[in-house]
Amino acid sequence: MSVNLLELSGVHTHIGAYHILHGVDLQVPRGQLTMLLGRNGAGKTTTLRTIMGLWQASQGSIRFDGQDITRLATPQIAGQGVAYVPETMGIFADLTVKENMLLAARRARRAGEIDDARLKWIFRLFPAVQKFWNHPAGKLSGGQKQMLAVSRAIVEPRQLLVIDEPSKGLAPAIINNMIDAFAELKASGVTLLLVEQNINFAKRLGDTVAVMDNGRVVHAGAMRELAQDEELQRSLLGLAL
Repeated sequence: MSVNLLELSGVHTHIGAYHILHGVDLQVPRGQLTMLLGRNGAGKTTTLRTIMGLWQASQGSIRFDGQDITRLATPQIAGQGVAYVPETMGIFADLTVKENMLLAARRARRAGEIDDARLKWIFRLFPAVQKFWNHPAGKLSGGQKQMLAVSRAIVEPRQLLVIDEPSKGLAPAIINNMIDAFAELKASGVTLLLVEQNINFAKRLGDTVAVMDNGRVVHAGAMRELAQDEELQRSLLGLAL
């Protein structure tokens, strides 16, 4: 069994006439939380969307748990045990929280068939999901929608969670709740790949880090080492953490 659950090798992605990724090499160690950092426009979201098959890599390979998934369709990749939470969260606003969760629980036809122990675990991680169970999802606050988006992603067991900017626009108290939830997810054996702009979030949670610039990974290593090296931070990110 490889130490890396996910590996990108020389991945290029074109979107129309635009060449966005220029040979991305990225390793996501099994059972760890990997942070993907970089300035706006560096290619972070494109990398996540390419992993999920929403945009096809024009060159290079993507391997998940030893299998080449480069050419698989998005539903096939999800079927391998990968969940994706986009920056937009993808909430169905006109459906209730319960109905949003039920859509993600592919093995259940009604809410009563969702694994009870797993649902109780999710409610403990994100109490707002239980509190607003029968409310329209569109009426939730931004933080509550983010909790719902992550809850949908884990309503069934997953090997890998791929999440784009989970703390964006959230109040500090909700961010702390999210940090605690992700720490517990990692402790349960789930591997996580997060794009994040909140530096405190990255420092507290990250095991490993990859920094992107101009469609390439320009630095990879331990999050702790980057957090302690202000000169390296400025050279890679243009600021100190």
